[in-house]
Amino acid sequence: MIQFIKNILLNYDINENLSLILSNIIAVGIIIIICFIVDIITKRFLLRILRTYISKSKVKWNNVLLNNKVFDIIARIPPALVVHAFAPVFPIYQDWIQRIAFAYIVINVVLAIGKTLDSVNDIYRDYEVSRIRPIKGYLQVVKIIISVAAAIVIISALIDRSPWILLSGLGAATAVIVLIFQNSILGFVASIQLATNDMVQIGDWIEMPSHGANGDVIDISLHTVKVQNFDKTIITIPTHLLISESFKNWRGMQESGGRRIKRAIYIDINSIKFCDEEMLEKFEKIQYIKEYINGKRKEIEDYNQGYDMDSSNIVNGEHLTNIGVFRAYIENYLKNHSKISKDMTQMVRQLQSTENGVPIEIYAFTKGTEWTDYEKTQSDIFDHLLTIIHEFDLKIYQRPTGNDLRNIKMN
Repeated sequence: MIQFIKNILLNYDINENLSLILSNIIAVGIIIIICFIVDIITKRFLLRILRTYISKSKVKWNNVLLNNKVFDIIARIPPALVVHAFAPVFPIYQDWIQRIAFAYIVINVVLAIGKTLDSVNDIYRDYEVSRIRPIKGYLQVVKIIISVAAAIVIISALIDRSPWILLSGLGAATAVIVLIFQNSILGFVASIQLATNDMVQIGDWIEMPSHGANGDVIDISLHTVKVQNFDKTIITIPTHLLISESFKNWRGMQESGGRRIKRAIYIDINSIKFCDEEMLEKFEKIQYIKEYINGKRKEIEDYNQGYDMDSSNIVNGEHLTNIGVFRAYIENYLKNHSKISKDMTQMVRQLQSTENGVPIEIYAFTKGTEWTDYEKTQSDIFDHLLTIIHEFDLKIYQRPTGNDLRNIKMN
């Protein structure tokens, strides 16, 4: 081409040296124009036709590939092929032009493959199995392998050496390679262990206080696990730390269909006493413990008569206590509560006394796991118990406040 242009210029009596320079400039200009035309045809016509076809297509793959700009990256390759094809026009620079064009083509092929793998992950995430078996980490490993292979091919092309020579040299640099890809190797191994042992899934509520994580898992990749906390902040945790460190996964609670209530009311020990006849008659009018009071009164009466207990002293024999009756009331109240699960553990127990009083702990499960409903149910239960506790002649323990001390001083 250059010789042809040079001959035309010579026919116009142009200096030979100048005609050589001009012929090279004109040849470069022609190649640039051809590349520009090919780019326009590829992007303005072929790509537009492809987008129109995909927009009317019902196949989901095509839309995902289009949204991830896979075809846009592929459209960059034809102009590079033109440059590669016209490289012989410049014999002196032919090798370097072809090497650079080849490197550019390989880079875009790798980018297109990477975007295609992203598309595979996007489509896979629409399936329910993606929560249990995420593949993003594995796809990232494939990306790394392809990128490393492409880098070797590009370097070997630029230095005009066989790729096998570079690969043989990598054997001696294994330690350096392991150091460079340490996080990737740890993440890959961790991803396999997390998936194999079903330790965490997308959507799981996990708690890892050492890293400030307390929320839902929104993404699992090769290197990191993203957790969106309940305050809407996002915590990024290295994947391998979920294997090497401890964390709490609340999935079991969510799958069980019930959420645990484990909270205590602290009773002032000075308000605990035996029940007298007047108190028992009052308790018999409370629906939840009416049968309990009648049954226990008969049981205690039979016991005391059987052992000929002296009833003149209340220490002798068995007697009901207001705290015991209160526990029975809570048990029956929970059994009849519409929001408390009847199929899961339900218990009201007295814990060891402390300087804050006698703890009466409720251990039960709500029927749902939704956070706001759970808190509402729990609050309703304790609102009720704190309000009616005086009906059992019991008092809630509360530390003296400054106002209490001032009242004592005034009295």
